[in-house]
Parts: sequence; structure tokens; C-alpha cells
Amino acid sequence: MIELENVSHSYGGSELLCDMSLNLAPASFHFLTGPSGAGKTTFLKICYAELHPSHGAVRLFGADLAGLDRDGVARMRRRIGVVHQDCGFLDHLPLRENITLPLLAAGRDVAAEDRNMAELLNWVGLTQRADALPPQLSGGERQRAALARAVILSPDVILADEPTGNVDWEMSLRILQLLVELNRMGKAIVIATHDMNLIRAAKTQVAARVLRIQDRRLYLAGADL
Repeated sequence: MIELENVSHSYGGSELLCDMSLNLAPASFHFLTGPSGAGKTTFLKICYAELHPSHGAVRLFGADLAGLDRDGVARMRRRIGVVHQDCGFLDHLPLRENITLPLLAAGRDVAAEDRNMAELLNWVGLTQRADALPPQLSGGERQRAALARAVILSPDVILADEPTGNVDWEMSLRILQLLVELNRMGKAIVIATHDMNLIRAAKTQVAARVLRIQDRRLYLAGADL
């Protein structure tokens, strides 16, 4: 689904990521760990083609990223749902409209998706908050809304950047459960996190692999949880 082959990435002439390879298979579940500043967010941006590597090859669903034009990249990115660390909502739009923005970007009829939207809001427990503005939401509500927005196009892959970084433990477990449910539906999941307790909490729910970025390289940190 997403393949990285000997990928490196540099900022301003300084190499941040070096010689990374990964084959993200359908229905796989990965945690991505590493110290602050190690490059976890940059790694995810390469995976969803917001950044192009300085060296190496990236293939999205069998297509070489280097051979795709702008429209081709956009089509591939619709198959990848991203939960950003800062959520990135438009504060003047109610929650419902924020969540449906990917539908508009993809040229879909938002009104025709009303039933699916209702089911999605119910799934993340935000039915009663559909008309709230983002500044009125709690941290947990914002993260669940960000997850709803990430999956509204029914992507094959979900990449979540510190999705539990600003919520309490109870809400962290709730968000984890939603991601586990998506994985059981066949979605590939990658969660970037520094929270080892979250990884341990997944032990009884899902067969996950732990990836670690250290010293600019990507390592597989042990066997299945």
C-alpha cells in the first residue's frame, strides 16, 4: 500500500532521515516511536506525499510517487486519512462542516453523504456536538473530530500523528479503540506516539509492530506486541 525504499530526507542540507525502508501492508497496525525531533512527523509526511524524499523511492498503492503529477498525487492521497497533531480546524466553521471538507476537496456531493455523516458522528460520539465551533470543543472532542475527518473518504490507510498527545488517559483509550476498530475493518494504521503506555494498552487488542526512529534510521523494535 505504502512502500518506502532507501528513503532519506534532508532539511537545509542537514540529513534528518536516512536510508529508511518500509512496506505498509493492508490491515497492518504499526506504532511509530522515537525521541522528540527524531523525525516522526516528517516520516508521516513522506508517507502521505506532503513531502518528497531527498533520495530513495516512495510507492503509493503501486504507483511511483516520482512519476505522478499533481492530480495523481491528489488521487492517491484520498486513499490515506491523516490525523494531524494540531487538528487544523477552521474555527469559523461548525464541526460538521470541518469534517466534510475532504468531501468538498474531492468534488463529492456533501448533501448525498448526509446519512454516512450521521453514522460517522455517532461512531466518534459527537452527534450532539455537530454544530459546535472548534474552539468550543474539548481536547478529546477535537481529536475524535479529527479522526472522523480523516476517515470520511473511507481511506485504506490511517496515519495518526500523536492522536492522544493532548488528552487524558481515559480519552486516549477511547481513541485507541476507534483506531483498533478501523484496523479490524481492514485499514492499515500507523500511530506516531511517545506514549509507551498506549502501546502496552494495545497489547490485548491488536497484533501491532513497533517502529522506532533513532539516529536518523528506522528500526523494527521487536516482535508483535
